[in-house]
Amino acid sequence: MKLAIVILNWNGSAMLKRFLPYLIKYSATDDTGIFVADNSSGDDSVEMMRKEFPNIPLILLERNWGFAGGYNMALRQIEADYYLLLNSDVEVSENWLVPLLSYMDSHPEVAACQPKLLDFKNRELFEYAGAAGGFIDKWGYVFCRGRIFDTIEKDEGQYDKIEHLFWATGACLMIRSADYWRAGGLDDRFFAHQEEIDLCWRLRSRNREIVSIPQSVVYHVGGATLNKSNPYKTFLNFRNNLLMLYKNLPENELNKVMRVRFWLDGLAALMFLAKFQWGDFKAVFRARREFRRLKPEFIESRRENLQRAVTTEIPERAEFSLLWRYHVKRQKTWNAIYLKQSLLKNSER
Repeated sequence: MKLAIVILNWNGSAMLKRFLPYLIKYSATDDTGIFVADNSSGDDSVEMMRKEFPNIPLILLERNWGFAGGYNMALRQIEADYYLLLNSDVEVSENWLVPLLSYMDSHPEVAACQPKLLDFKNRELFEYAGAAGGFIDKWGYVFCRGRIFDTIEKDEGQYDKIEHLFWATGACLMIRSADYWRAGGLDDRFFAHQEEIDLCWRLRSRNREIVSIPQSVVYHVGGATLNKSNPYKTFLNFRNNLLMLYKNLPENELNKVMRVRFWLDGLAALMFLAKFQWGDFKAVFRARREFRRLKPEFIESRRENLQRAVTTEIPERAEFSLLWRYHVKRQKTWNAIYLKQSLLKNSER
């Protein structure tokens, strides 16, 4: 099989019923298989799949392993040249696969790619979770072409150029199976959130490339499993971001970045408190405590990542502070930030 499209489902019966017909309609080729892996759902997902989509193979997992663990367990049971990890709340469009497969086939140096993600509810806007591809700043804050923090842009074709990325979204991620397993797959200790960024960091440090292919378009509902303001999601994002930094940062940067993040995380907690988001306030401190507890378990992972890295100079890892650019310099879009960067570099020549 050339391509396996794998949906990891947890209590997403309604989403599967709504969006699977589009996937089947627009992805039917002899070399493409569609699979649904169920993370021990408590709703009627399995019964619905057997009734409504009896020809779609079901992989039943005995408990909820989270996004990372669930995908690892499911993908071990599938043989394909490419995997495409797809959220259950994504509506694909006609011919969406052609640009992705064509680019991957002709660019063997590329390990993974993503399409352009637009908002299902407002199709003129980019979608929060992935937009037109992801980057990261010097302190570990992630952002996208089309979305920086809570500023979400209207899609006016400004990001229609194929672009090299630091990370591609797990909402719709095409990756070579060989690269996936060679890098160790998703880290199931993360459970959910930022695990795809961690995987992409490992790939980039080993000189494998990640790209955005905006000629392919999908529409993402987003927040179907955990709402964006959910304190548990806040906990996972803060904890996993710290774990990712510890696993992947070069030795000469680790201590400085972690010292700065101590103060920045405290500032973030105070901002939650100022908005009366008591659950999110507590989640930040809980995340930092959990990071300290788990840190010894990641020593070997860090050692392996540094040993296998062939470069620490990753162009898509920004050298600036995103917080400074966004809040102080008022640069609210990817183009605003990187146009300024280009002008500065040109003036120095």
